[in-house]
Amino acid sequence: MNKLGVHAFVWEKGWSHDECTRAIARTAEVGFDLIEVSVMDPKQVDVDFTRKQLEQHGLGATMSFGLDASTDISSNDPEKTKRGQERLEEYIYLCRDFGATHLCGILHSAFQKYAVPTTKDGVARSVETLHRVGEIAAKSNITLGLEVVNRYESNVLNTASQAVEMCKRIGLPNVRAHLDVYHMNIEESDMAQAIVDTGEYLGYFHTGDSHRGYLGSGSIDLAGAFRAIVRSGYQGPITFESFSSRVVGQPLEGILGIWRNLWEDSVDLANHALMYTKAQLKAAQEAQKQAERSRLL
Repeated sequence: MNKLGVHAFVWEKGWSHDECTRAIARTAEVGFDLIEVSVMDPKQVDVDFTRKQLEQHGLGATMSFGLDASTDISSNDPEKTKRGQERLEEYIYLCRDFGATHLCGILHSAFQKYAVPTTKDGVARSVETLHRVGEIAAKSNITLGLEVVNRYESNVLNTASQAVEMCKRIGLPNVRAHLDVYHMNIEESDMAQAIVDTGEYLGYFHTGDSHRGYLGSGSIDLAGAFRAIVRSGYQGPITFESFSSRVVGQPLEGILGIWRNLWEDSVDLANHALMYTKAQLKAAQEAQKQAERSRLL
């Protein structure tokens, strides 16, 4: 059964003690199974405090972040690759220490718009580095989710099939594809088929909508996406991600172009997202049963 989560930026832009306390408490109050903690600097996380807050509320956790230009493991600069591996390891140990089960996001390149395409050598460096850090993550039962993002945020993984190929090259059972409907809506020719085709390599899933506001209020075929999730047999985390200028600040606001305030009430947004997700999953499960129910007597 899928565990349902919410991204921490629905609640707070940082991870101070007060922000951590509020985000975890609100996530638990709404009824989610887990919170996705996201920070660009691991030093922002007080490990012991975070772990205690999670334990107090009986809440699970995952984590996400993106490498930057100085830690780009797909770079032809060996110093950047080295720094990137060190940064990935730092996040793995952080996840281990506060109890996160998944480390996801743009782990394969820098989180930025590139001016040139990636290269075979760049992909090979990403594969080699992720194999090394994947082995480290496996020792703590942590899954790495390689997020497939649009062309304006990476030049390495833009489609689900590319992520599957990278996972195959890495060859570790705990390194999997992280799919996100927002990005797939931009890059995939057939989102539902891409989800199904990812199959066993799907390890983490983000829901959202085309404008990153309320689920179902944009243009993404979410019903089709949820049916594909059910058809694929995916049982991993499904996490709702939404951004608004009301919460997030720089540098993320600038990187993602979050100029509009798409919602005012985080609690209402999160309640709706959980209700919507459960309803869509139930509908997809019932649709899956129709073939059996429709057999001719």
